[in-house]
Order: sequence, then C-alpha cells, then structure tokens
Amino acid sequence: MAMNWPAVRAIYVFEMSRFLRTATQSILAPVISTSLYFVVFGAAIGSRMTMVDGVPYGLFIVPGLMMLSLLTQSITNASFGIYFPRFAGTIYEILSAPVSPVEVVLGFVGAAASKSILIGLIILATAALFVPLRIDHPVWMLAFLFLTAVTFSLFGFVIGLWADGFEKLQLVPLLIITPLTFLGGSFYAIEMLPPFWYTVSLLNPVVYLISGFRWAFFGQADVAIGVSLAMTLLFLTLCLAAVTYIFRTGYRLKS
Repeated sequence: MAMNWPAVRAIYVFEMSRFLRTATQSILAPVISTSLYFVVFGAAIGSRMTMVDGVPYGLFIVPGLMMLSLLTQSITNASFGIYFPRFAGTIYEILSAPVSPVEVVLGFVGAAASKSILIGLIILATAALFVPLRIDHPVWMLAFLFLTAVTFSLFGFVIGLWADGFEKLQLVPLLIITPLTFLGGSFYAIEMLPPFWYTVSLLNPVVYLISGFRWAFFGQADVAIGVSLAMTLLFLTLCLAAVTYIFRTGYRLKS
C-alpha cells in the first residue's frame, strides 16, 4: 500500500506549528540554559580543570550539553505530542481516518525529532559564542544527532501512550533520563572515576550515547565507537518494537 504522505505532512505540520507558536520560549530557554552551564561549568570548574583528554574543558562539555538537551527535549516533545490527542479525544479521529500506524508515527515522531535536532543545533551555535568549536567527524556528529533524536522521540511516543496523567509525562525525563545523563559523563570522562564506579558507569546506557557523540567531536571516547553505535541502534530497535506492539494490541489507544 502506498504511503499516505499528505496525512503524514498534516500531522507533522500541525505538531511543528505548536512549536513555532512558542518559538521565542523554545529558542530562548536552551540559549539561556546553555549560557548558564558555560558560566558555571566552563568558567568556574574549567578554571580549575583546564584540560580533559587533551581537550579544553569548556569545549569538552559541549557534546554533553547537547546530549542532555537532546534526550530530554526528544522525550518531552514526543510524549506531549501524542498525549494531548489522547487527553482531548482527538486520537480517535486519527485512528478512524485512512492513516496507517506507520504514518501516524512518522508524523508525530518526525516532528518531535525535528524540534529536538533544531534545539541541539541552537545549543551548538550558542556554544560557539563561548568556545572555539571543534568537530573532527561532522558527518558522524549529524548521524548521532539524528539517530538519538529519532530513538528518544520514539521512546517519548511510548511514554505519551503509557502515561495516564501529566505527572507521569514528567516522571521519566526528570527522574530517570536527566540523572542518567548527568551520571553518564556529560561533564567529565568516566575514566576519571575510581575503578569500581567506572565499572558501574558502564551499566548506564546513556554513557554509550554521550561517548559516541563526543567521539564525533574530538575523536576520543570512553568506549569504542562501534559499541556506542551498536547500543544506539539497539535502543532504536527496542523503541520500534514497543511502538509496533502498542499499535498491534491497541494498548492505551482503544481504551
């Protein structure tokens, strides 16, 4: 069956229009927060820890800042995007329309990933105001940016279907993803940790995402780039499997 691209475009455009209506807030928030991170971490801590693995500390934290925002924004945008149609009841209009599950996911997840990638690039541009950027592998940087945004937008889509209240929408990003990101080497190399905590850190899945992303910038990573890419693709596969299960069973969609 041919893809219903007009339907995908309609969902995508509607979701993006919500972002554009609050463009000032959506753009200013990451710019201000990134600036504050550079003031606190780059200036205060960076003055005492000037280099990490041969990279100036202010520059070293750029991939971590981008990944922190990318993960939380992807999940938040996608979860709220699908939750509100469920909350308002308009999800049934979508389900009864001649639109396949693939097209629904493409529309919602595509919009959420687009927003997250845009914000990630805004953070990168803001970082350029504070430090001279260095990206050794720009193609891989964009690839990791895209894969991470899509993967966690799918994850957010699942959360938006699972949540039965606004509190649960914030539960995973605030209580799970953000702490894992801070403990995943966003602002330090995990090899700086004692051996025991280094081993514990390897159990944190976000470590592999940040490590691969940082390798794209500096050619250095806490774990092998192949492992980071494999873990990213594994997360993507698991999220796709969860979305497929939801549409096959109608979980939280038909009740």
